[in-house]
Amino acid sequence: MSICLGLAANKLHHQTEDAALFALLRACEAGIRELKLGFHTVGRTYDAITAASMLQGYKGLVRYPYGREGGLMRLVAEVVGMEGDERTLDGAIYLMDPVDPSSIFPEALALKRQCVIHGKPFLSTVASTRDWIEMERIHAGLARDRNADRFHDYENQTLALIAHDALKPQMLEFAAQNFALLSRFRRRVGTGTTGQKLNELAWSKGWPADKPWVDRYNSGPLGGDAQIADLVLDRRCQRVIFFEDPHVARQHEADIQLLERAVTTVTDEAVCTTSLAVAHRWCEAVGKRVAVVGAT
Repeated sequence: MSICLGLAANKLHHQTEDAALFALLRACEAGIRELKLGFHTVGRTYDAITAASMLQGYKGLVRYPYGREGGLMRLVAEVVGMEGDERTLDGAIYLMDPVDPSSIFPEALALKRQCVIHGKPFLSTVASTRDWIEMERIHAGLARDRNADRFHDYENQTLALIAHDALKPQMLEFAAQNFALLSRFRRRVGTGTTGQKLNELAWSKGWPADKPWVDRYNSGPLGGDAQIADLVLDRRCQRVIFFEDPHVARQHEADIQLLERAVTTVTDEAVCTTSLAVAHRWCEAVGKRVAVVGAT
């Protein structure tokens, strides 16, 4: 398998026929098979997939132990990288139920943290996963999936741009390099300091001086993350790019987790990117996808 991901889903997302995990697999099975994605799958999630007769005969689906037996812990180690390519993951899909206690177990938090540290995708919602699979399909030279078009309707979407202090320079560089694409969004929002710096960047690029490029909310420590979470819950913010610093303890950690939980609450609607490398790869895919659409 050319790309291998960890795969887990909290109970809510696989306990009924219309649960999120099954909706995701129904929408993306063709893309999964086209890309030959590999999945190291935590026990209960694997059992649910096979019981539902999904991904039948797919050799890329590999069963790992139950979470209580260390299955998720093994995925964390493999994101970091173990001996041999077969035990190095390229990222993780973890469909999280924000009220499931296991979603904040140490191994769950570590899975995301190590994905962020190593610049790998951490996909915690159905929308994020579908968007990522379409991104990889485009990079592989495959025709666009019209069922993914709604994730690319940027002119009718709101984008949140957030970065912790140490990563603000990376956010500014990212925005400068992809200014035209980010400007396509109907609205951009951000927390206080990041938003101000992004506005100054936009004005330097000729954006009207009397018009903010980013609508600013409070700074993170003063509740800006909570304000943006409210937009996400109301389905008024469809995409979040959040460059987190995993090495620094944050006094407003609860607010950050609140925003993350809001994203997972609207799992079918919100796309969240937490890695600079993944964000750049998304931008590259958008350009390729536009070219593909224009040629059809």
